[in-house]
Order: sequence, then C-alpha cells, then structure tokens
Amino acid sequence: MNKQTDLVSGQSSAISLSASDSERGQLPDLRKDAPVSVIGAGIAGAWHALLLARAGRKVTLYERGDQAMTQATSHWAGGMLAPFCEAEAAEPMVSQIGMRSLEMWRKEFPETKFNGSLVVSHPRDRADFERFAKMTTGHQRVDADGIAALEPALAGRFHEGLYFPNEGHVEPRLVLARLHERLIEAGGTIHFESEMTPEELDGLVVDCRGLAARDKAPELRGVKGEMAVIKTAEVTLSRPVRLMHPRWPLYVIPRENNHFMLGATTIESEDELVMVRSALELLSAAYAVHPAFGEAHIVEIGAGLRPAFPDNLPRIALGNRRVAVNGLYRHGFLMAPALAEKTLAYVERGVIDNQVMRCL
Repeated sequence: MNKQTDLVSGQSSAISLSASDSERGQLPDLRKDAPVSVIGAGIAGAWHALLLARAGRKVTLYERGDQAMTQATSHWAGGMLAPFCEAEAAEPMVSQIGMRSLEMWRKEFPETKFNGSLVVSHPRDRADFERFAKMTTGHQRVDADGIAALEPALAGRFHEGLYFPNEGHVEPRLVLARLHERLIEAGGTIHFESEMTPEELDGLVVDCRGLAARDKAPELRGVKGEMAVIKTAEVTLSRPVRLMHPRWPLYVIPRENNHFMLGATTIESEDELVMVRSALELLSAAYAVHPAFGEAHIVEIGAGLRPAFPDNLPRIALGNRRVAVNGLYRHGFLMAPALAEKTLAYVERGVIDNQVMRCL
C-alpha cells in the first residue's frame, strides 16, 4: 500500500497487508484473534468499542477518569445531531459523515428525539439569518404561525425561522452511559480510572484520547466550548433552537426534567474555566429567546476542550498496532458513530476511506 493516502478524493479502496508492510510497522495487527484495546471512553471511544465488540472482537475500554466522565469533552457537549445546520461553517465532509451517523443513532437509540431543529433571529440580525439560510440545505422556511405551531412557547416572538425537520439531538451524559452498558452487554470490558498509553497495551490499539494524544499528534489543539444548564418549568421546547447573532450565536437544547442546555462558545484557548463575559452572553442570549429564561435557575456552568487539528477535520491515522481517531472538534456526537463504522470496515475487511484515513 502506498504510504501517502489521498485525503481529498473521498474514494474508498480495499487494501491487503504484505509481510514486509507488517514488519516495517506501517499498519496495525488486524488478525481476528488479536485483542483490541480502546483508550478513551468518550463518545468516539465508546462507539468504537461497541462496534468492535459486536463484531466479535475481544474489546477492553480504558478511561483515565471515573465513571461520571466529568473530565471528558463529551460531558460538556450539546449532543446536537445537526448535519444540515453544521454545513453553515463546517467542511462538506462533516455533513456527509454526519448524515450516516444520523442513521446509526436512529438504529441504536430508536427513542432519540428527531424533532428537527429551529433557527430564528430578531429583525436586527436578519442578515445573519439570510446568510445561514444560503449556506445550508434541508430546511423549510416557516413564518410566525409556523414557528408557533412548532414551538408554542415562541409564539409571537419571531417573524420567520428555518426548520430542519431531519435533525435530532441526544442528551450526552445519558447516551454515553448507555453506550458503556451496551458494550458490557456485547462482551466488552471497561476500566475506569485507568490511564493508559498505546505502548502499554497488546494487540490492536484504538487511540481515542483526544488532547491527551498530543504525544503522538502534537498538532492537536484544544478549542474551549463553554455551556450552561438552566432549569425552568415556564418554557417548553421540543427541539434545539438556534438564535442567530453576529457576536454570540446561541443554541438552546431541551433536556429532561425542565432542564435546558445553553451553548456554546468557540474560543481558541485551552483554559477550562468559564469567563464572566461568556456566561453573561449565554444567559443574555437565552433571555433574548424567551424572557422566562431570565427567571430560570442556573444548575451548572462549565467548559470542555474540543480536540481539533489545524483544518478542524477528523482524522483516522493508521500506524504500528495503532488506529488513532481524533480531531472531532465540535462535532463529536454528530460524527462518532460513522467514524467508528469506518474504523471497523478497515479492521474487518481492510477497507480504507481515503476521506479521513491516512498512514502515519
């Protein structure tokens, strides 16, 4: 196999391993009886471990944090499954991978809320709204009555919106715990509070450590995303609502028990503390969606660091006994299932998707 893989064409090809390739350590050991270790129990690691275990592999998942996963980026995620909306700022590959992930989320969690998503703006921000409409597809324009029909709580508050009917959302902390449970049901094992490196493990290693993998991928950077969780029974929403704004675009995601997640900033900083300015902007934006949010209780404010490569695109890197999956940036829950499927296709059948895979 040629060591340089075309990352642009997006064409898949089958490969075969020669003895010389294996001896040079260019590609991992893909034997069916080789044990598989997945490092990192966040959303990428959890999906990889589950699919590999269901394929009959002996899988062990290692996580440096405890079972609450409060140290993981996934703990602070929004959980939006919005490939159409993400097309506004992301490369087409993100939406393409995300579309496949939607199908996988539907199959694995039939109860996933696919109520779509709604984009709105105030009249002064009409230019941002129209730009978003031009940059995205898969939406329907709705007027004030249409908004009221979709979200009665927003009746009379916005004149026009974009409704994306095929999008969904999950509650990250709940589905992550369920993925861990299903891995165990599939015969896998999880070790929490167990910080491992690829060199310490035998067999095939799938490295999903995020920023902790900078010993292998020094070009990774952390992009801070701040969020808040509030609680109120005065507002009911059925789907994520995005508010267009030139300075602080916001999404409000409904969660269980009258909770709402407000997110999220995108700051080029590896400081994991929430800034006062960011908190004020998140809460002010929520108030601009509905004044009743001003009377809500603040349940939690926090920040996570999203691992990103310079191009903000994900990568599956193939090396000696190691597959490294990283750089999911702000699209972890959207892309993780389909990326795990691509890794599985490589491990099981030697199929490489040149769109995201490369050799180290």
